Amino acid sequence: MTRPFSNLLEFEEILKSAGGPDLKALGEAEARNGQLTKPPGALGRLESLAIWYAGWRGEAAPKIDAPQVVVFAGNHGVATLGVSAFPAEVTEQMVLNFQRGGAAINQLCQTFGAELDVIALELENPTADFTVGAAMSETEVVAALVVGWEAVNPNADLLVTGEMGIGNTTSAAAICHALFDGEAEDWVGRGTGVDDAGLLLKAQVVREGLAANPEAAKNGLQALRCLGGREVAAMAGAVAAARFYGIPVVIDGFICTAAVACLALVCEGALDHAVAGHQSQESAHTTALQALGKEPILSLNLRLGEGSGGALAIGIMKAALACHSGMATFAEAGVSEG
Repeated sequence: MTRPFSNLLEFEEILKSAGGPDLKALGEAEARNGQLTKPPGALGRLESLAIWYAGWRGEAAPKIDAPQVVVFAGNHGVATLGVSAFPAEVTEQMVLNFQRGGAAINQLCQTFGAELDVIALELENPTADFTVGAAMSETEVVAALVVGWEAVNPNADLLVTGEMGIGNTTSAAAICHALFDGEAEDWVGRGTGVDDAGLLLKAQVVREGLAANPEAAKNGLQALRCLGGREVAAMAGAVAAARFYGIPVVIDGFICTAAVACLALVCEGALDHAVAGHQSQESAHTTALQALGKEPILSLNLRLGEGSGGALAIGIMKAALACHSGMATFAEAGVSEG
């Protein structure tokens, strides 16, 4: 198979050349919504979600039949600095749990009829410690982006990306600090459950990360390379591929939001095909979503990762499309419009 891109410049060019929604289908979906047997706006945000989805799928009355969830796993060099309450071995152990069907994400995918793929990226080879230099070379980050791109099923009709990687909330905090400014303390959270001392350590690591990688400031792809992880880059690659295939995306939690933020800084509208699945309990997630202009569908105090919040939002998306595409119009039902 030919690689979709071989360097960051080619990846950037693909992002900038990506198409938008089908305006004809968007208009037809809006018209249909105005004819359904309900008062205008009575289904609230379900209506705008359905219309948004219809535009990206190019159908006035679509439905969701083949959602895909992809969980990427990677190990981080900064994990050795003590930024997590769990050791790095847990990444591989959880991957095995996903593969055996024993994790929360397995149950959620089964509940909402989603295909689940689990992809581990060189767990035996953690990224470099970004407090002393870049986490990845260009070759390494491009390889991870390609893995993410190629993980997307072109026949899927909705995509959720999830992650597993001890230390990756610190990576996400460093990316957000680089892209959106603020203080390091604004972006770090408890993650896997670190104590107050652990929180101070995470902030120090984030500060040192940006100091060691000044090229990451306000530069999405360099932030991804210098401060990200393989699983973080893979999520970005998958979300970019979804845009290429016309597949709407549901963004998961803080780490996924940091990953896609790297795309948003490459070009305006890079995330127009994506909605935020939920607002997690990780303290900086709300700030990151606001910076991207994304309103979360759910807010359930989740902080698990794995794609769990995004997977839950599949149910909301399915409900929105079921109402939009399945309801009768006033004419069909013989109901007076008032």
